[in-house]
Parts: sequence; C-alpha cells; structure tokens
Amino acid sequence: MPRRIEAHLLDGPTGKLEALLEAPEDAGPRGVALVCHPHPLFGGTMHNKVVYRAARALRSSGYVVLRFNFRGVGKSQGRHDLGVGEIEDARAALDWLRSRYPGLPYALAGFSFGSRVVANLGCALPEAKRLILLGFPAKRDPVGVLAACTVPKVFIQSTHDEYGPPQEMEALFALVAEPKRLIWVEAEDHFFRGGLDELEKQVADLS
Repeated sequence: MPRRIEAHLLDGPTGKLEALLEAPEDAGPRGVALVCHPHPLFGGTMHNKVVYRAARALRSSGYVVLRFNFRGVGKSQGRHDLGVGEIEDARAALDWLRSRYPGLPYALAGFSFGSRVVANLGCALPEAKRLILLGFPAKRDPVGVLAACTVPKVFIQSTHDEYGPPQEMEALFALVAEPKRLIWVEAEDHFFRGGLDELEKQVADLS
C-alpha cells in the first residue's frame, strides 16, 4: 500500500523524541497505532525489522502508525531509564498521535522490551482497542499488570523464542486476564528469523 511518511521530533519527558509517522495514501485512516522498539541497550531502534514489519502491517490495514526512538536512541534525547522513563516516552508519543488524529480508535504494539512498555502503558488505558505484544520476554518478566488487564491483548510469539519459549510463555499466558489471544509463528529465534512474512500477515489479519 502506498504511504506518506513524515519525520518528527516530538516533545518528550526528557527532551525531543525522534519519530516516523506513516499513513496510508489511498484512504482515510480507520485508526492510529503506536509501535515500540526492543531494548535500547542491545541495539533496539524504531528501524528494527520486527518493528518495521508490524508498522507496515498496521498501515496496510488502514492505520496511521507512529514509530519512535526511546530516550537516548538515535536523535532522541535523554538516557536509558530501565523501562520506567520509557513508559512515559511512549505515553508522550501516544498523546501526540492521538491529538493529531482525535476521535480515532487506537492500538499499541511493541516488540520484546517494547512489548513490556506497551503492556504497562496500555493496561492503564481501558479505551485502547488492542495491545499487540510481539516476542514478549516471558522467561525473564513476571505477568505484572497483565494479570488484571481488561484491554484486549494479542501475543505473537516465535516458536523458537529464547526469551519466551513455549513452556514459559504458555505458563505466563495462563495468568493473563481475558480478553487475550496467543499466536505462534514458526520462526528460528526471538527476532522471528525465517518468519517475518508470517508475523506481518498475522498482525495485518488482526485488523
């Protein structure tokens, strides 16, 4: 699907946040979506392949999509804050997106570290349409806020995810509040190697 793409520097809690806004060109948007990237200290940026594929899938489904770099990544100002300040970065980015497209339904998506940020922010937003949690790090993260989260949640996990393998992921998923769904994608590792096309299809099919 053809796209419009704009680069922005948004106002964040500790300075500017580098962002890319993508919108479908051939139709008015049916919703907006924020997509969060994996761990900043391990090379995670908004240009990560999983993040890019998820954003493209959402755009192909008619969403305006905002990707951004957490504090301290790329042109985003500030320093890594162990996932605490990053929740506020995501909140600021979402507020900007929603103010630009008022009245449209919104979803949040995140990969790995970004999925935990999305869970913590999105579960406090009962009006959110959906949380899309990609490569959730079940092996190291507790269920946390997801145990009582009433926002619709979709987990998409690689069958060979070293940070959220099937046994650990199924155990965590059992503790997550409804409504929820768990989708397995046949892939070689946490980064969905060999399964990116299927990942993109699954995200697109959600809408």
